[in-house]
Amino acid sequence: MRELENIIERAVVIARGDTITRRDLPFHQDPDRREGGTERLPSTLKAAVEELERQMIASALEKAGYHQTRAAEELGISERMLRYKMKKYRIVKQP
Repeated sequence: MRELENIIERAVVIARGDTITRRDLPFHQDPDRREGGTERLPSTLKAAVEELERQMIASALEKAGYHQTRAAEELGISERMLRYKMKKYRIVKQP
């Protein structure tokens, strides 16, 4: 059961909108990734970590209504670190 919870949590974090789609699920087979296709993965571990971090920050901010204190608490980081990372990833405050 915990594995299903992990899959759902991951999908919520990487979803690009309010709705989780098939492409947000880890077992979804992208047609472009079939044999002979090219994978759309970041080229380095650093790039992959940064993309995941950017997605998690954007998701936490959206969930917190762009209230930085609440988003930072949810992420387990300081507000100062959140502001630094928002600047780094060019995530702007929403009204």
